[in-house]
Amino acid sequence: MCSVCGCAPGETKIEGHDHIHVDDQTHHYGHGPAHAHAPGLSQSRMVEIEQNILSKNDSYADKNRAFFGEKNIFALNLVSSPGSGKTTLLTRTLLDMKDEHDLFVIEGDQQTANDADRIRETNVPALQINTGKGCHLDAHMVGHGVESLGVSENAILFIENVGNLVCPAGFDLGEAHKVVILSVTEGEDKPLKYPDMFHAADIMILTKVDLLPYLDFDVDACIENARKINPNIQVFQLSSKSGEGMGNWCEWITTNKSHRE
Repeated sequence: MCSVCGCAPGETKIEGHDHIHVDDQTHHYGHGPAHAHAPGLSQSRMVEIEQNILSKNDSYADKNRAFFGEKNIFALNLVSSPGSGKTTLLTRTLLDMKDEHDLFVIEGDQQTANDADRIRETNVPALQINTGKGCHLDAHMVGHGVESLGVSENAILFIENVGNLVCPAGFDLGEAHKVVILSVTEGEDKPLKYPDMFHAADIMILTKVDLLPYLDFDVDACIENARKINPNIQVFQLSSKSGEGMGNWCEWITTNKSHRE
């Protein structure tokens, strides 16, 4: 798993930033107490390495959180599997909110700046972080990203994480909330398959609800599955295409930002 091997950090690229890691590690999978496999490493050693990596990440996350608190920045970490409509939702959210708030976006992908380019078309500042073989953003990357992007006081910062429902669950970025996005074109059992993510998230957004008349997706079963994992998870149902439900989502952001002021 990434939290053990470190996801080949030497491939990380942050726009406008020349910070380079020199470690050269590879990605391994396996079983045992560490839930991973690496040639030459015992399970106990991998657990120790994982604890060290997460401890180091948590230290950077605490620094991010302190900075966000000092500057009154409301940071949301958006996570999902690929194809959920996360970038489309984010673009629609920015267009609906940019006249009332200062907005910034950090984009995470393994390669390309395609999503950041889509965000910039809304005239909202965005920074792309390419993680190479890495499958998630970590707090150190986000800290550099916030610095490079010049996030202003009293702003809302959206962090669009790399698309998968596994690794981002384990990495605190200093955000106020993790928001997990699930489309109705996926399975109702995703919360049961990827429980760590749905346990870590405060919010679940069901997207593409305009497609429900053409699908067999069971909304009630999906929400029930999510609440088996996290009884307190709050759920929004919306369509970025039709605009259905967008008002409730944007109102939640505004209200929760104001509660922190």
